[in-house]
Amino acid sequence: MDTTNAPADDRHLPVLLGTCVDLLVPSLQHDGSVYVDGTLGMAGHAVAVLDAAPRAHLVGIDRDAEALELARERLMRAGHGDRITLVHATYDQIPAVLADLGIPAADAVMMDLGLSSFQIDTRERGFAYAQDAPLDMRMDAGSDGPTAADLLRDLSEQDLARMLKELGDERFARRIAQRIVAQRQISPITRSGELVALLEAAIPAATRASGGHPAKRTFQALRIAVNEELEILTRALEGALTSLALEGRLVVESYHSGEDRLVKAALSRGTRSSAPADLPVELEEHRPRFENLVRGALRADDEEIARNARSASVRLRAVRRVRPDI
Repeated sequence: MDTTNAPADDRHLPVLLGTCVDLLVPSLQHDGSVYVDGTLGMAGHAVAVLDAAPRAHLVGIDRDAEALELARERLMRAGHGDRITLVHATYDQIPAVLADLGIPAADAVMMDLGLSSFQIDTRERGFAYAQDAPLDMRMDAGSDGPTAADLLRDLSEQDLARMLKELGDERFARRIAQRIVAQRQISPITRSGELVALLEAAIPAATRASGGHPAKRTFQALRIAVNEELEILTRALEGALTSLALEGRLVVESYHSGEDRLVKAALSRGTRSSAPADLPVELEEHRPRFENLVRGALRADDEEIARNARSASVRLRAVRRVRPDI
C-alpha cells in the first residue's frame, strides 16, 4: 500500500508502545518535566507519552527535516502543540540541544533506532529494495554527505566486503563485493533495482529460497554506513546518559545486532560498580550511576509481530539514573 501522502498517524506503528510508555512516564509526573525523543520520526511514541504524562514537555529531535514537519502536524492534531519543541539535529546532539534551550537535564529519553516508516515508504529515498529508485539512503535528504550509490562507486572491494559483513551480517559479503566491483567497471550502480538484480545473481538460489529477501542485509549495511549510524549511536548513548536527571529514565529500541551490542555495552558500564575488586567498602563515587529497568532485552510478542512485521527484530533496553555524577 502506498502511504506516501497519508498522515503520520496512518504511516507508522510504534514498536512496543505500551511498554515504552510504562517505562518512561513514571519520571514525567512533575511540573516542568522534560521528555526527549531523540529519534522523533512519526511521533508515535511521543504522542502516547504526552497523552499519559500531561505535565511533560517534549523536546523532539530528528535528522530528517521532512519527518520532523509531519511529526509536528501529528502532535498538533493530538492537542500537544503548546507542549513541544522540535529540533532538526542528530540525536548525538542531545546535550547541546538541551543546553541551547536552557534545560539542565532530561527526565526521560527515548531512542527508537533504525528507519521510520516514512523513510521506508518514501520511494525516492531508495531505502526499500521492493521499489526501484535512486540509491540515496540519506536520512537527512538535504545533507551533502555521500549516498549509497557513492559508496558503491568509491569503496574498494575489501572495504565493501567488510561493510557488508560487519553492518549487514551478510554471509556472502566477499562474493557480493566482487560482483559490485565488476559491475561498476561496466556501468555505475545508481538505482535500487540494479542493486537488487546484482544481489539476486550473487546469492545462491538455496539461500534465496529460505533466507528472506536477498537484498535485505546489503541494503541495511549501506543505510547504516551512509548515515554513520553506529558512530552517532556511540556518542548519543553517552550523551543521553549524561543528560539524565536523577531518577531520569532512558529507553532504547534497537533492530540490528551491532546496534544492540553498543547499547548493551553502554548501559552495562553505567550499571556496574567501578570499585576495585579488592576494595573492602564500596565508596559513593564507585556506586553504579544507573540501574536496569528490564531484565536483559525485551522482545515483541507474537501478536505484535503479526500486526507489525518491523517489530520482529526489536531489542528494548532501559535504565534509570540512581545517583548523580560525582
